[in-house]
Amino acid sequence: MTDDEATPSHHYHSPMSDLYEPYEKLIPIEVLGKRFEVPENNILLRQLQFVAPDVGTGGYCWNAECRYCEIKYELDGRTMTGLACRVKAVPGFKVTKLAPELKYNVSEALRSAPPVEVITPVEPAKP
Repeated sequence: MTDDEATPSHHYHSPMSDLYEPYEKLIPIEVLGKRFEVPENNILLRQLQFVAPDVGTGGYCWNAECRYCEIKYELDGRTMTGLACRVKAVPGFKVTKLAPELKYNVSEALRSAPPVEVITPVEPAKP
């Protein structure tokens, strides 16, 4: 056994950990106004599968040919389109539109996820 093999891993593991690239933390992203915590260092399609296992049963090619995972997203003040099988979400990533197949596969997760908190000014208490 090498020293590397004897050193405990600090990566998260899940029952499907072989599906994900190694990650050390979950990051917050926004999908259609809902907040999710997903593993860093993974393509968005895998990140969505982390919170919505039904993504794994979708008809995705995973190699940018089918376009069933097309998204529109915002990052750093820019709006862009891309494919969830090619884009890695980072903190501050906001998905504003999902292709129908992808929206269907994440619909249950969307229904149960908390909304993104909207910061509203607090009015001072009245005496």
